[in-house]
Amino acid sequence: MGYSVFGVSVHLLVQVLDVLLVSFIIYRALLVVRGTRAAPMLVGLACIALVYVLAKPIGLVTTAWLIDNFLNSIILVIVVIFQDEIRRTLTRVGVKPFLFAQPQRDGGDATLQEVSVTASKLAKAKLGSLIVIRRDVGLEEFMQEGVILNAELSRKLLYSIFVKESPLHDGAVIIEGSSIKAAGCVLPLSFNPDLDPSLGTRHRAALGLTERTDAMVIVVSEETGSITLIIEGRFYRNLDAPALQELLERNAAGAPSGRGRRAVSSPSVQEGV
Repeated sequence: MGYSVFGVSVHLLVQVLDVLLVSFIIYRALLVVRGTRAAPMLVGLACIALVYVLAKPIGLVTTAWLIDNFLNSIILVIVVIFQDEIRRTLTRVGVKPFLFAQPQRDGGDATLQEVSVTASKLAKAKLGSLIVIRRDVGLEEFMQEGVILNAELSRKLLYSIFVKESPLHDGAVIIEGSSIKAAGCVLPLSFNPDLDPSLGTRHRAALGLTERTDAMVIVVSEETGSITLIIEGRFYRNLDAPALQELLERNAAGAPSGRGRRAVSSPSVQEGV
């Protein structure tokens, strides 16, 4: 005979808590993949599961057998298909609680304004640039191939790194807080087949980093002088300095309550991969 609290069975309370906890974990997991290329893959898997449920009752024996064999390997399939999302999620679990968002520590609005104004000047001069702003996940592994600076961020210093005469102009700059941690860094390329073919190596490198970390990456195109911000695999293109600063501030500070730390954007500048 089970115990009761205020006339309610403890066993029932545990069951309700179990359902609520699982529901919340699923909700948080869906937030991680929302807006990424993993979302339509989940829809595809859901359609396969629906066909499997309907196949046996209506007599589609062969179809049910094929899907049954497919579902026997579903864990391996999920790991292969969602490897980038799984890596990113596990990385976040290691640096902050998965269930609840934390306020982001950043260098403040002044730092983001310096970066935005400098990116605008680089764009006007058509100086190709890669500027990485750290959020929660550490970027030390990507600094190893670069030059460690640990210098106070300033417009002149940031601009000078990307002039064509600089030996560091081809790499990425990594900013943490209000300091430039390293320059000339090499970022991992993305092999996303859905990436716009008109985008070059800098954009692939920026996307590759955001697939592995939660960093915000600014790309200035050498060909067009356009500014693109990439956050968690999402592209925000053709930005000017005020729009760039607004997006940086909103995403550095975290999303509105109840939505978690997802990228916050304006629909007019957002473009999916």
